[in-house]
Amino acid sequence: MAKYTLGVDYGTNSVRALVVDTSNGAEIGTSVWNYETGDAGVHEDHHDVHLARQNPADYLKGFVESVKGAIADAKKTAGFDVSQIVGIGVDTTGSTPIPVDADGVALALKPEFKGNLHAMAWLWKDHTGYAEAAEITQKAQSFPYLKKCGGTYSSEWFWSKILRCKRVAPDVFAAAHSWVELQDYVPAWLVGKSKPSDVPRGICAAGHKAMYHTEWGGLPSKEFLSQLDPDLASLRDRLYETTLTADQVAGQLLDEHAQATGLPAGIPVAVGAFDAHLGAVGSGIREGTIVKIMGTSTCDIMIGGSDTPDIPGVCGIVPGSVVPGFMGIEAGQSAVGDLFNWCVEHLGNGSHDSLTDEADDLKPGESGLLALDWNNGNRTILVDPLLTGLIVGQTLHTTAGEIYRALIEATAYGSRKIIERIEEYGVAVKEVVVCGGIGEKSPLTMQIYSDVLGRPIRISRSAQTCALGSAVMASVAAGVHGSVLEAAEVMTGYKDVVYQPRTDGVAVYNRLYELYSLLHDSFGVAGHTADLSRVMKDLLEIRREVVG
Repeated sequence: MAKYTLGVDYGTNSVRALVVDTSNGAEIGTSVWNYETGDAGVHEDHHDVHLARQNPADYLKGFVESVKGAIADAKKTAGFDVSQIVGIGVDTTGSTPIPVDADGVALALKPEFKGNLHAMAWLWKDHTGYAEAAEITQKAQSFPYLKKCGGTYSSEWFWSKILRCKRVAPDVFAAAHSWVELQDYVPAWLVGKSKPSDVPRGICAAGHKAMYHTEWGGLPSKEFLSQLDPDLASLRDRLYETTLTADQVAGQLLDEHAQATGLPAGIPVAVGAFDAHLGAVGSGIREGTIVKIMGTSTCDIMIGGSDTPDIPGVCGIVPGSVVPGFMGIEAGQSAVGDLFNWCVEHLGNGSHDSLTDEADDLKPGESGLLALDWNNGNRTILVDPLLTGLIVGQTLHTTAGEIYRALIEATAYGSRKIIERIEEYGVAVKEVVVCGGIGEKSPLTMQIYSDVLGRPIRISRSAQTCALGSAVMASVAAGVHGSVLEAAEVMTGYKDVVYQPRTDGVAVYNRLYELYSLLHDSFGVAGHTADLSRVMKDLLEIRREVVG
């Protein structure tokens, strides 16, 4: 009898459920449920552009509705029965910590905090804690905690958000018995382990965002946390001491959730992890492969051996965060799809297609433009949310399509910066695999990336790799497969198309990348000095050569 697992993927705007055949990765049922509250699920404050929160009620309803939809879709497959679903895996955005009471109830669900933005989930892209992140970075210099996360702490991460909450919403901080990452909150709710001391905590969030590592005994010491705020040191006792990998069992599905969704009661629920990391699993990650999960932002994921060195500017190097037994390496860019959307909304009359057609008619270098892709800050390798975007080379003849192409190229240059930094520290990048909507929908972007990186690019077979990766983890937790790599071997794959670098494109982009590097270091690296007087003229020169 066939066995299926369920992968549930919590994104920025919606939750997706996917029913997968564990023998071959066939996706027989899927459903997406859009969050009901906020602006496309995100609660914002027009007084503070850095703020981004979510209502935990959307997470709970989203699980039920998306799973019911996926099961209904799966039932269209001959021979399928819901009793054949043997396990559940969950991935989420992160760091998305939620303040909870002593019973594990999210404060935002309590009447006294209804509508309070600070009591909601602090979404991954909330940058309100940028000053706190800088303070953490500064005060951690005499401690080892930053060496596993690139040397700089981020406003997107766990401690900076909690410290920010203490300073701007002391009532919320005081009411919070603990804080739980979304990746841990959902599995704990499903298996009835919501009390903070009982929540199965995943290594993915702990290691990449909370400075957790066994080398220094888990979370940062009370000595360090007390330098930030004595109440953070007290909070440490109400967090966790141990972590689990995402192929392990968090618990068994409660009857009440089984009845609400139609799932079999008692099936194992895997420990949670982040969407990007399980998206890499769903893309068939292996050593030497960098998987680019390309959506509104981009996360770059690799795995390496136990001898993987610390890499400055890289978001984290964490044992077991992607595949157990390997070091998980995470990097990324804060705005990719969001950057393209910005261009369409403000310059392109709401149409990606028209700007793509115009951009596709241009040769590399023909626009005469060069951009920095920092409209939402820089995640890797500079780790600075206060950096902003830049476009150089505009004239009275510059078109929206030229700007659109320049922004695509800028994100490709940013990707090259990441790969070069990883290789600089001895980790070989042998293969580039892309998953996510951009890889599916934009051949132009993929060809530009191939030319800029000078490497072939493959596309993941699944359009739902994060949910698929969760289903892979569920198959291991349920005992169907013996390991994550074994499961991924049979449940994942690539599309037939391979984007190959074009010789003429590579040559032009190498020249443009040198100019990008000048701008990158001049605007992004403190104390760096360089002569920028030739940049505009060099762009014009390259354009003249290309146009002829």
